[in-house]
Amino acid sequence: MYAAAAKLSRAEPSTYRRLNFQPMSFTNSDPAETAAEDFWPACAHTLLTRNAHGWLLPTEAWLRTLYSRPELALVDESCPAEIALHQALQDAPARTVSAQDLAALRDADARENWGHVLAFRDGLVAAGSFEGWLLALFRSGHITVPPVFIDHVVQSIVRSLLDGTRDAFAARAGELFFRAQRLSRHEGRLLAGDMATLDLQNQTRGFGDLGRLLAQANIPVKATQLAVLSADPAHDNRADYWQDAQRSEPRHNFLLDLTHEIKQELGHGITFHLANANSGLKALAVLIERWVQHLLGVQVSVKPMQRIDDAQWRWHIGLDAQSSALLDDLYQGHEVDEERRTRLISLFRLEFARPHEMRSDVAGKPVYLGLMSTTDSVLRLKPQNLLLNLPLARMV
Repeated sequence: MYAAAAKLSRAEPSTYRRLNFQPMSFTNSDPAETAAEDFWPACAHTLLTRNAHGWLLPTEAWLRTLYSRPELALVDESCPAEIALHQALQDAPARTVSAQDLAALRDADARENWGHVLAFRDGLVAAGSFEGWLLALFRSGHITVPPVFIDHVVQSIVRSLLDGTRDAFAARAGELFFRAQRLSRHEGRLLAGDMATLDLQNQTRGFGDLGRLLAQANIPVKATQLAVLSADPAHDNRADYWQDAQRSEPRHNFLLDLTHEIKQELGHGITFHLANANSGLKALAVLIERWVQHLLGVQVSVKPMQRIDDAQWRWHIGLDAQSSALLDDLYQGHEVDEERRTRLISLFRLEFARPHEMRSDVAGKPVYLGLMSTTDSVLRLKPQNLLLNLPLARMV
């Protein structure tokens, strides 16, 4: 959890725009990248390098993107010390910034914002890689890093796991690792939409500041529709997803179908249950496999499932706070009311390819995973749970 995570803010005298750190976008610096490879440019993936294990290393070019954040932008009120700091870090992105350098900044919010960014930078450099930094952070149990930086690192890692993919479902499922989702049901299907996008749509009806003004004036405006990602020949919009994902500021307009199966009523009391070919659950399962392999070095297989029928159930992990509590209750034989059951999106069965890599008391047994929404239909997947709670024989 990010219970003690710091927030970054800056007072707004006249033109200051530093309020809270938000995800920002960067245009890809390499125009030679092909369209399929050039998605999610906000994480500046092309500016990173890898070590021998495939872990991501920050470069000076990538560090410069940190200093381009809007919360750090120079404004009319910027003092000479702040202007000099900007220039010095553009010239030498990894240079040491002393406490005295920060103290020289006249604006208190600027000092705080720079302090958080530089602490994040120094932590990454000291860890040596994005993956090393993330593992150390979660295992420390003491998280004071602004959540936006954690999400940025997770996005970069997931982006690296998707290198070379042309599977739009895999990329859209990858967004669940670092962007909260709102869930809704439509015609028997469970759909996940980007929470920030949907909330903005509700405020502006998709028409930006104009839509917000019309809404405030109680003038009805038809809301724009978000599309469900589909591979059906008649509605195949996967190319549209890639086009959006390549924007410097993606709109995140695609809903991901998280339905296990589709029920079809044929009349005369006959009902067919068909596997949902467009379900994002399978793509999510594959990404979980890659996430575990990449960060923990153990090979696992993960498959979506709808129920647990296992008298030898020994281990489970919730992929969010709600499913953790639900699985605990089910494992202990406690009654679970219908409202909580209906919020369970999916279960997964995770199996180790090499059982000796598991704790001896559960070696060879499956690990069950859960995915569940909050009472207000929000999904906040916590991929760190897989890094902290798998029953490994040894710490990786």
